[in-house]
Amino acid sequence: MNFRYDIAIVGSGPAGLSAAVNAKIRNKSIIVFGKKELSNKLIKAPKIKNYLGLPDITGVQLKEKFEEHIKSMGINITPENINEIYAMGEYFGLMVNKKMYEAKTIILATGIEYTKPLKGEEKFLGRGVGYCATCDAPLYRGKIVTVIGYNREAEREANYVNELVGKVYYIPMYKGILELDKDIETIRDNVVEIYGNGKVEKVILGNGEITTDGVFVLKDSISPSQLVPGIVVEDNHVKVDVDMNTNIPGCFAAGDCVGKPYQYMKAVGQGQTAALNAVLYLDKVN
Repeated sequence: MNFRYDIAIVGSGPAGLSAAVNAKIRNKSIIVFGKKELSNKLIKAPKIKNYLGLPDITGVQLKEKFEEHIKSMGINITPENINEIYAMGEYFGLMVNKKMYEAKTIILATGIEYTKPLKGEEKFLGRGVGYCATCDAPLYRGKIVTVIGYNREAEREANYVNELVGKVYYIPMYKGILELDKDIETIRDNVVEIYGNGKVEKVILGNGEITTDGVFVLKDSISPSQLVPGIVVEDNHVKVDVDMNTNIPGCFAAGDCVGKPYQYMKAVGQGQTAALNAVLYLDKVN
């Protein structure tokens, strides 16, 4: 039986870490998904002049303060990319490759550094387009699959898919030497569109096209609208109320993903608000 956390936090920037600290203070079981290294935007800031009580602190220094704080509270970051989140009634299921984590509430703190969807990507989501190759590869036994990879981890997933399907095309969205099975065909070209009639039929490239039964788009991060089916997004940001509630009960959001200003202080405050209201939500439903 899977362990079910009180709160799952997706994102390890200022909003996510603030949510984690405040949830932990209130004795809630939490899991934080994100990168061990905080965002480059924070690290590269030469001076931060508007963070109350810490005038002229550098981005590196603030990062170190964040890390010291969560370490002192025993908060760890789980360095895994969430592929999809499903509302399951009494809990949320967070999919990571072949695994599923469970949480009674979730806080989205994904920032805004996700990649713009390819043409046709959202249209065919669930109809030939997927984000978890190891989850869905068995559906394509003996068929043709195209993997559009944005990072090195995608190469490992492509190799796994290759064990199950009839043919794999790999389109790297980055440069460098690839570590792929010999029978995987690499295509270095621009992806113009994922195309089909009702379901995926081909990938149109800058210099041709590929006939394919399925497409896995493997990115570093996914926009909230793709991550959480049914979540309301306005102007490319998650729609929330003053308590950081989204339209899905038990799902909260905070930080850059909910809108401007894109500021550390604002993100930290919203992370706290989201955590406190997630705690209130838990107290009501438990």
